[in-house]
Amino acid sequence: MIRVVLADDHAVVRTGFRLLLQSNPSVSVVGEADCGEAALRCYMELSPDVLIMDIAMPGMGGFEALRRIRAHDSAARVLALSAHDDPMHAQRALREGALGFLSKRSAPEALLDAVVRVASGRRYLDAELAQKLALAEIEGPGRSPVERLSQREFEVFIRLAGGASVAAIAEDLSLSASTVGTHLYHIKHKLGVSNQSELTLVAIRHGLIQA
Repeated sequence: MIRVVLADDHAVVRTGFRLLLQSNPSVSVVGEADCGEAALRCYMELSPDVLIMDIAMPGMGGFEALRRIRAHDSAARVLALSAHDDPMHAQRALREGALGFLSKRSAPEALLDAVVRVASGRRYLDAELAQKLALAEIEGPGRSPVERLSQREFEVFIRLAGGASVAAIAEDLSLSASTVGTHLYHIKHKLGVSNQSELTLVAIRHGLIQA
């Protein structure tokens, strides 16, 4: 039996995923979470075989939860989910230790395939996304200034582009406001922007957030 925890801030999405997963008799959903903090807590309490986690949840979010889970358990098997299918989100999730990455736009059967693969310790990427990643690797670095951001800067950038304040980001990521301010300074410098509106435009242009 593959024991799964579902972490997504949308109850309807969790319900759909749970029904789909439990159509396979070898899969059991043992817990659910609606934010990064709850995902971390569920993982610590339940030690699932697979954690399916949206990387864009409220609170600390999926990236920070993934980082803390991996620090606690380097063998954690996490399948990262995203509403976006851009290679940048996938690359960063995999670098943080996710074993697989799945776009929510994928076919329903892909979720079952992904869970089985990740549970067995194998990586999972759907064919279309794997091709995008391969092309991105061939094209080489430097085609997008966003790629020059560190992982922490990327997280702060996405939150700022989505309208979050420095104070809210500091609280969610357990950072001081001055540290977030320093990240913001470096982000603006690396992206060549001067305000939050321009940050949002850059994120939309690269398909990192929805307009």
